[in-house]
Parts: sequence; C-alpha cells; structure tokens
Amino acid sequence: MTHADADQPRRPGLAERKRRLVHEELVDVAASLMAECSFEETTVEQIAAAAGVSRRTFFRYFASKEDVLVQSIAHIGAKLDAHLAARSPAEKPSVALRRAFDVFVRHPTDPKDVRLATVIVRTPALMGRYLEWQIQWRHQVAAVIAGRAGVDPAVDPRPLLMVSVAFAAFDSAMNRWVAGQGAVPLEALLDEAFTLVAPAMDLI
Repeated sequence: MTHADADQPRRPGLAERKRRLVHEELVDVAASLMAECSFEETTVEQIAAAAGVSRRTFFRYFASKEDVLVQSIAHIGAKLDAHLAARSPAEKPSVALRRAFDVFVRHPTDPKDVRLATVIVRTPALMGRYLEWQIQWRHQVAAVIAGRAGVDPAVDPRPLLMVSVAFAAFDSAMNRWVAGQGAVPLEALLDEAFTLVAPAMDLI
C-alpha cells in the first residue's frame, strides 16, 4: 500500500453498504406509507413487506416503527454542532446559526424529506420524540455559541436563549414547509424566519 493509498478514506465494505441501503429503504418506505395512511394505521409488517424484507430483519434495524423515523434525525445534532463550529468567529451569531441550520436543507429538495417531515409534525408520538432530541441539541449548540463568545453557558443565559430562538424560527419554517407540501423551498422559509428574529440571536 502506498502512502497515498493510506491517506484515502476507507471505503465501507459490501456488508456495511448493504446495511445502509436496507436502513435507508426502511426509512423511505415507512415515511411514504405513513404519509399515505397514518402513523397509527401503518404496521411493521406493512413496512417490512414494502421494503422487501422480513419482519425479523426489520427488528434487526429498529426496535419499533417509531424508531424508523426518529433514528433518521438522531444524527442531526452532531452535524449542527460541526457546521456551527466551522463558521467564522467574526460572523454575527444570527448569521452563523442560520447557516448552521443548512444541515436540514438539501439541494435539490427531495420529496421524501417533505413526507418525512409531514409524518413527524402530524404525529404526536413522533413529534414528542423529535422535541426530546431538540432539547439535547439546544444545549449542545448553546455550548458552541458560548465557546465562540467566551462565556460560560452555566451562568450566562444568553447562549441557550439565542439557540432557543433559532430553533423556534426553524420550527416555524418547517411547519410552513409541511403545510405547503414543499411548494416554497425550506431554505427560503428559513431565511425569512431567521431574518425576523435575528436581533434576538445577536445578544452576545
């Protein structure tokens, strides 16, 4: 192996690539079925059959039908932190936070994203799980904001307050996006919402 080869990122093996494909297919199928019917009416058996796998295989990937959709957003917090940390310290917090929320935006918009968001927003059980994740994300992102400003988030309330406003703006934009079934790009709705609340995110 050459030095150049050693510097190349390791390509996932066949088994890992297959596992990712099955995981993604289960998420896509679940979102589609739940958007057409409802979360309550969609069964694990229906999801597995539509994805072409057995019920037993389904449970090797997910503990429940709820986890199919909830786990699909679990990684967002880490990506949000990384995007924010990579922004220039010279940027206003409102600008840095807005750009960090681009982790929720895909170009071009994938119709599956609209279906997934629709199911989560309109299903109380899933929305509850999403909000649990969001509480964790708020504290993580607030720690990044505090680090950028050189303040202690344990005693200074401003970082968490700023991030809470940012998530309120995101939730407003996402609800409008879902209501319009993606007719207006999420990015445009985020721009509008963040512009309206920018002063409340520039407290430091």
